[in-house]
Amino acid sequence: MDLMKTMRISSAGMQVQSERLRVVAENLANADSTATEAGGEPYRRRTVTFAEGLDRELGLPTVRISRFGTDQSAFGREYDPGHPAADENGYVLMPNVNPVVEMVDMREAQRGYEANLSVIETTRMMLQKAIDLLR
Repeated sequence: MDLMKTMRISSAGMQVQSERLRVVAENLANADSTATEAGGEPYRRRTVTFAEGLDRELGLPTVRISRFGTDQSAFGREYDPGHPAADENGYVLMPNVNPVVEMVDMREAQRGYEANLSVIETTRMMLQKAIDLLR
C-alpha cells in the first residue's frame, strides 16, 4: 500500500477520535446541567456514530462521523424541592450522563487517537528511511 494513503487513513481516524473526545468533554461538562424551569428537560447526553467513508481524491476507504445523536435513556431524579426545575413533588430531572461511562469513552477515544498517531509516525519514519536510501 502507498505510504501516503496510509497516512491519509490514519489522519481520518485521528479526526473522528478528536471529535469524539470533544463530545465526551461536552457531556462531562454538562453532567450536572438541569433545566431552568419546572417541566423542562435537563441536558441529554450526546453520542457519535462512525461510518465507513470514502476519500474520493485517492479512492480510499476511511472512517467518518455519520451522525451526532442523543442518548434516549431515562433521566435521573433527585429530591430538591427548592430547585427552580423541581416538579410538584420536589423532584428534579438530572442529565442522563454517567461520568464513569464518559471516562471509559474518553480513554477509548484517546487510545484510538494515539494508535493512529503511531501509524503516522511510523509511516513518516519509513518514508524518511526510503529517502535516505535513495541518497
